[in-house]
Amino acid sequence: MIARIQQSMKEKDQGFTLIELLVVIIIIGILAAIAIPVFLNQRERAVDSGVESDLRNIATNVETFFVDNQRYPTTAEVPEGTGSITIAATDDSEANTIQFSANETTVTYTAIDGGFQLLGTNANGDDADPADDGGISYDSTTGGLG
Repeated sequence: MIARIQQSMKEKDQGFTLIELLVVIIIIGILAAIAIPVFLNQRERAVDSGVESDLRNIATNVETFFVDNQRYPTTAEVPEGTGSITIAATDDSEANTIQFSANETTVTYTAIDGGFQLLGTNANGDDADPADDGGISYDSTTGGLG
């Protein structure tokens, strides 16, 4: 036995014990448990930012319609859309189809007195459920995103 220990010391035969390996695996597991939810939350925020960008793009196009026609389009002229939304043509303008950044995004346009409202939802986002007053809204009368 002593001879084997001496031979092992001469050859510098070293390795990790089972306990050391288990401690490392536990530490990696704890770090993964912290990092994965943070990553998923960032993904939802990115989707919400995409919806906000889509709403600003649509609002710009609706304001362009207003400049051309001196009125906002009616709710019937801008049907709800998933993946894209089309502003109907008038005598002075052509139909304008606006593509969204993601096909899962749904936008609802509502004409209101003196302006318009947009509601954007995406099932992959943080503000996904319109039944819970969710979604991201844009109101032209109050100055933008709400």
